[in-house]
Amino acid sequence: MDQTSLLKRFGLQGKVFVVTGASSGIGRAMAGFLAESGASVIIIARREAELEAASKQINSTGTCEFIAADLNQRDKLESLASQCLKIYRKVDGVVNAAGLNPRQSAEDVSLESWDKTLNLNLAVPFFFSRCFVDQMATLGAGRIINIASLQSSRAFPNGLPYGVSKGGICQLTRAMSEAWSKRGITANAIAPGFFPTELTTAVFENPETRQWAANQTTIGRNGELDDLAGAAIFFASQASSYITGQTLYVDGGFTAR
Repeated sequence: MDQTSLLKRFGLQGKVFVVTGASSGIGRAMAGFLAESGASVIIIARREAELEAASKQINSTGTCEFIAADLNQRDKLESLASQCLKIYRKVDGVVNAAGLNPRQSAEDVSLESWDKTLNLNLAVPFFFSRCFVDQMATLGAGRIINIASLQSSRAFPNGLPYGVSKGGICQLTRAMSEAWSKRGITANAIAPGFFPTELTTAVFENPETRQWAANQTTIGRNGELDDLAGAAIFFASQASSYITGQTLYVDGGFTAR
């Protein structure tokens, strides 16, 4: 395979991706990776100032637009998807990175926090992605990338609703694959290990827990956001066209032990 053919398989020139939860953390990083690989990206989150800053930075090396919206308002997801489609006239893929982890003990989990966590982490990726399925099918191909977690398969203290939602993401990814792959739309998930984001502030601010997390890996360190670039570009590109319904753990060997 020559270099031009290889670059075509992994390149994203002419593609459009919507990335949720992209004002910071993993969503922000993944939007940057896709843009650097040639895609135009639309980033979505609640915080407009952070979105504007992220968009400005991404536009220094790629192409990015942003929409400030509260994804927890499920009745507005269809209109939000319509807004996205108007920007670049199409959407080739969706990255569902928006997430919430209330970090409560099992005894302190309320109905409100349970519903809000399961809605944003599990329901929204399904209902929002579904808004684009018919349009992606007309293109002949589409990519859905969900964000799973170590807690998709491990139970950690003070993470019950979050863990349930992320366990559900793996099954949702398989179910999306079963429903839509015959229409050319693949669905896969990335399960990061411990990375420095707003959701993991409690881990990384404490030297003991930060070192504990690093010690659980076979590599011997915690993740850096750039470690997610390969998986993000692979699942977004033509190179992964025969891979669907899978969850890839990018965790430095945490789950290998």
